[in-house]
Amino acid sequence: MTATVAIVGGGPSGAFAAELLARAGRTVLLIDEKLAWEKPCGGGITDKALARYSFLREAPVEHHWVRSCELISPCDRRATLELDRPIAIFSRQVLNGLMLERARAAGAEVLKDRVTGITRGDGKWRLKRRSGELEAEYLVLAAGGRNPFRAQFAQPFKPEDLMATAGYYIPGSSPRMLIKFLPGLAGYIWIFPRRDHVSAGICGKMGGPTSAELRRMLEEFLHSEGLQFTGAQFYSHILPALSAPALQNLRVQGEGWAMIGDAAGFVDPFVGDGISLALRSGRLAADCLAPFLNHETSLHEATMRYRLSYRKRLLPVFENSSRLRRLLRLPGPIRRSVGHLLEATPALSRLLVRITR
Repeated sequence: MTATVAIVGGGPSGAFAAELLARAGRTVLLIDEKLAWEKPCGGGITDKALARYSFLREAPVEHHWVRSCELISPCDRRATLELDRPIAIFSRQVLNGLMLERARAAGAEVLKDRVTGITRGDGKWRLKRRSGELEAEYLVLAAGGRNPFRAQFAQPFKPEDLMATAGYYIPGSSPRMLIKFLPGLAGYIWIFPRRDHVSAGICGKMGGPTSAELRRMLEEFLHSEGLQFTGAQFYSHILPALSAPALQNLRVQGEGWAMIGDAAGFVDPFVGDGISLALRSGRLAADCLAPFLNHETSLHEATMRYRLSYRKRLLPVFENSSRLRRLLRLPGPIRRSVGHLLEATPALSRLLVRITR
């Protein structure tokens, strides 16, 4: 089996890249071991992302609109924000299924299979899988931050550039989402309501609290909020959360290949959001690759264009988010002073939001 582009990974970034390249008339093969599955994730998509990808707002699939968000400080002070622009929360199984169906409709071939090896020779990529081998001119890696092939193309993520998550899917729903910050934790607890359950989870930097300690913190908070999780499905996962030096030195492309989404480390270091950045990087890769596939430029030029686009369009967003994350580690009096300044200066608050999205 031969394709112009092989995409390993069927999450939002891989599926979106597959859709855009297939619509441009390319032969695209997307391969993923699980395809649509319930990934550990809040599933929230902001109004800005919905405006950029309007098909998500209009999608005839199950999602939940949230118009209220409660924030809880480390000292348990609470503030509720009424959102004039609601957030859409998707089950990741539903969202991934939607994106894969769009890729299929555009003409991409979608295979449920496991890639066991990747090699390159004679200008072609060869992907070994359980049911045979396939070839492609160009390779896109979109198989998550801990995919087994990352070390073959770039430096593995260091422990300090990773974030551990743990949580539960709890039956029930709510009109509001909740985010709780904990003393000394470089992370937070979230409760994101979906149609028939809530995704309740916690994240923290690797090297901090252990997974067992994170789970205990989460369970104690759920008890305090009156949420019953006995018998609920438990999940855990590892996500990239890159430091400023790691972002500067990040390798996202090479001769004939590119990484997108979590595989490239494209997760907001401040809030842990990855969905909107996955879609953005999938489109970026497709836009940069199209001139080569249309025989308008060389493979090397297309590859360098993706690198330059990352540094121009995505790197500043990540760097600003990384600075905000460091702000949370400052002493309490300094954080409060900054908070008062932002409260007194709405224009500055809006600027901070804009430069991190």
